[in-house]
Amino acid sequence: MSLPGLTIIGESINDSVPSTKKLYEANDIAGLKELAKSQDVGGAGYIDVNVGKRPPEFLAEMVRQVQSVTAKPLSIDTPDPVMAEAALKAYDLKRAGGKIPVLNSISPLRTQMFELKKIQPFKPILLVTERNENGVGQPNHTAEETFATAQQMIAEAGKHGIPVSDCIIDPGISPIGADSENQVHRLMKSIQMIHADPQFKGVHMSVGLSNFTVMIPPKCADGSPTKAPLESAFLTLAMPLGMDHVIGSVKRKYELLPATHPAMLCLQDCLKLEGFDVIMRVQEFYS
Repeated sequence: MSLPGLTIIGESINDSVPSTKKLYEANDIAGLKELAKSQDVGGAGYIDVNVGKRPPEFLAEMVRQVQSVTAKPLSIDTPDPVMAEAALKAYDLKRAGGKIPVLNSISPLRTQMFELKKIQPFKPILLVTERNENGVGQPNHTAEETFATAQQMIAEAGKHGIPVSDCIIDPGISPIGADSENQVHRLMKSIQMIHADPQFKGVHMSVGLSNFTVMIPPKCADGSPTKAPLESAFLTLAMPLGMDHVIGSVKRKYELLPATHPAMLCLQDCLKLEGFDVIMRVQEFYS
C-alpha cells in the first residue's frame, strides 16, 4: 500500500518476473490484464509494462490491452528506442485522463530517446548510474559522479523541452545483502546532493525498490518479514530527500519507521560501515 507522498509504479507486468514471463509465453492476455487491474485497485499510480525482448508490435498491443482495463497512466519500460516509439504511438492519452506516460528509462547512452517526445510527451526516468565517456558507458562509483550525470541528463531533457518537474531521476539501488562496494553510501549521498541543489527544484526521484532486498531471505529467524521493513527503512531516510516514486509492489506494506525499529538500526549501521561489514550487518539483521 502506498505511503502519502509516494507514487508506486506497479512492477508486476515485467518479463523478468517468472510468473509474468509464463503469462507472456502462454499468450495469456487475460491474465496480464488481471495483473494490471489488481495493481490499479492496489493503489499503483502508474502501471509498468515491460515485455522483454519481444517485437515492438507486441509491446504496442500490450499497451492497448492494459489501457483497456485501467485508466491509470502507464510506464513504458524498454531500453529499445524502436519499441518505445511503437508503445508511445499506441498510448491513448484520453484513456489515461490526459496523463502522459512515464518512459523507463533514458540513460546517457540513449539520449536519442528524448526525440520520441515528438510522438507523445512523456515523463522520462533518467538513469544516472553510468556516464558516457566517448560513447562507452562507465559505471558511476561515487555520489559525485552520479550527481554530475544527473546534471547532464536534466540539461539534455531541457534541450528537448522537458521541464525539470517532469523528470524522474533514478540514482540506482543495489542489493544491500550483497553490498561490498558501498553502493548504499553512493545512493544516499547522491540523493542528498540532488535534493540540496536548487537546479533540481521540482525534480522527482525513483528507484526499483525490490532490488534493494533481492539477495536476502524473506523472513528473519523469528519468522518476521525482512524485505518490507528494510525497504521501508530506506524510504524513511530517502523520502524526506525527495524520493517520491518507486517501481515496486502494491502488495508490500511500505511505512515510515521509528528510529528504534530493527530495520532502521540496521540501515543506519550500514551507512556507517564499509565493504563486507555491511553484508555481515544485514545477515545479523535477518538471522
